[in-house]
Amino acid sequence: MSTSFSTTTDFYQIDDLLTEEHLLVRDAVRQMINRDVRPIIEDYAQRAAFPAHLIQKFAEIGAFGPTLPVEYGGGGMDYIAYGLITQEIERCDSGMRSTVSVQSSLVMWPIFAYGSEEQRQKYLPRLASGEWIGCFGLTEPNHGSNPAGMLTHFTDESDHVVLNGSKMWITNSPVADIAVVWAKNEQGRIQGLIVEKGMEGFSAPEIHNKWSLRASVTGELVFDNVKVPKANILPNVEGLRGPLGCLDNARYGIAWGAIGAAIDCYETARNYALERIQFGKPIGAFQIQQQKLAEMLTEITKAQLLAWRLGTLKNAGKATTAQISMAKRNNVDMALHIAREARQMLGGMGITGDYPIMRHMMNLESVITYEGTHDIHALILGHEITGIPAFK
Repeated sequence: MSTSFSTTTDFYQIDDLLTEEHLLVRDAVRQMINRDVRPIIEDYAQRAAFPAHLIQKFAEIGAFGPTLPVEYGGGGMDYIAYGLITQEIERCDSGMRSTVSVQSSLVMWPIFAYGSEEQRQKYLPRLASGEWIGCFGLTEPNHGSNPAGMLTHFTDESDHVVLNGSKMWITNSPVADIAVVWAKNEQGRIQGLIVEKGMEGFSAPEIHNKWSLRASVTGELVFDNVKVPKANILPNVEGLRGPLGCLDNARYGIAWGAIGAAIDCYETARNYALERIQFGKPIGAFQIQQQKLAEMLTEITKAQLLAWRLGTLKNAGKATTAQISMAKRNNVDMALHIAREARQMLGGMGITGDYPIMRHMMNLESVITYEGTHDIHALILGHEITGIPAFK
């Protein structure tokens, strides 16, 4: 047997395309994850508990708002650095990456992009430091893939507005200090509002009995005549382009994050294949297992190149919604397929908590659905290709 085999998932030497800063950021996040998250994540997932103490750890490594300006507490990094952060976090657990993605892309980013200077100064530093946690309210019980049909609305009452409605499947909501909520005004136009914990009539009950993202905290948002100061309305955007702009940023992070989950499943399967002896030799010596590993590494490499190129386009301000949809759709589907193949390679051990594969597989079943389902992203691409919107 040859001893000169490759152990790397950087098969096309993509590290050569990264800057020294990129590598430092990635290695710092990887070190923190391996030290503080990986040893405990299986226990929290098994108990369906949220490791809230990790919020401060994520803040300390600059995972909250890494692309935002430093004057607001952000990291002033580029989008490739942000992608590498999400990849390293999801390499451990998709739920932990969801916590970071929501805080950065769906809460801090819209306050920065659509908010007033007063809102930026008030909220962003506290969110960046982990003092406050935020959530993003768009999906409703009866309106998921069709956000334009939302029922949540507000009416003008002099110096404040009165908000009514509900949101569903909201990451971070039970522990959130603020919620960026999208609702219709009296003219039927969608606007964003910052709703704060403690406002009368605002509640965020937790959703239990999840088989997926069990270490992430998920809930509802319920608004019963909530008085929201007009100063909390995001002034610089109206219409669906507001929340959809946030989703572009979140989907971009997912495209990178899913690669991390795929790498963890691949490396687990590869190591197991070299150690597990059957018929007198490692199962990695059998052709079908080698084929599985070869196909996994190929798909990971393709996804890495897709994400890296998307990152360069994002840095240049050229990444389109359709390009982001392609990367999110492809990379999550790839990761889920690899998780399933890796699980088979481990046989019965693959379903146990001794290995991370089954947890990744269950998590990815949510990731392939949220931030736009697999099928909706196909329709976004189909619209781009034909010019005909099939989902209207």
